[in-house]
Amino acid sequence: MSKTFGAIEVGGEQGVLTITLNRPQAYNAFNEQMLVELGSALRAAQRDDSVRCIVLTGAGKAFGAGQDLVEIKDRYTGEPSARAVDFGAHLRLRYNPVVSRLRSIEKPVLAAVNGVAAGAGASFAFACDLRLCARSASFVMAFVNIGLVPDSGATLALLQHVGYSRAFELCVLGDKLGADEALRCGLANHVVDDEQFAGAVREMAARLAALPTRAIGLTKRALSRAWLADFDDQLEYEAFMQQTAGHTSDHREGVRAFIEKRKPHFRGV
Repeated sequence: MSKTFGAIEVGGEQGVLTITLNRPQAYNAFNEQMLVELGSALRAAQRDDSVRCIVLTGAGKAFGAGQDLVEIKDRYTGEPSARAVDFGAHLRLRYNPVVSRLRSIEKPVLAAVNGVAAGAGASFAFACDLRLCARSASFVMAFVNIGLVPDSGATLALLQHVGYSRAFELCVLGDKLGADEALRCGLANHVVDDEQFAGAVREMAARLAALPTRAIGLTKRALSRAWLADFDDQLEYEAFMQQTAGHTSDHREGVRAFIEKRKPHFRGV
């Protein structure tokens, strides 16, 4: 991907595309430009067969601080009714398409949480398939501190990961959740010491990129659907996904490698 961005950085090698939220002076808070660019980068990654894994991370000390309130501060001057922010429209136009693509893109998405992930920054991390955290990283449902509710899919993601009672606590009290506690309650997959973080991200991303990409995409479909499916419906859907996976070249390669007692070489097709 050769397109030049301003609020994010995009770089790739050996099947891994790394998207870095790049407004460190604002702790990578989301502004209009960043959301547009992030959506564009994800759309391009979805179409690019050479991309086998996507890593989402932040520059500097933070993963992402949520909505940039400085960008919209002028809306809070004068009469409240005159220049109110239509957050619903903003979410539907900018946030929801991006977070939906993170959940649905048929490639593994790894959130490399290098620092604090607050507000929508935490929501975006939760929308990724895996979260690898530096030990100094943390999550904060900061919405309540400014009189708002969690958005960008956070309410569903929290219920899926930690259950109602803990989700309610995190959303309503707005306390910081450290990386080790996030690991214990299921919000993080792996936590490593800060000095080992970059290497651990590279290792995990390379491992994901070497896997059969089509099978991973179909697995994501099945897992997403399972949340609202009944058991018999899910059995049938799994059969359909398995039929599709069974026609891929990677499936054939996997079986041949097993028979020949060697490591498979998956190509993502």
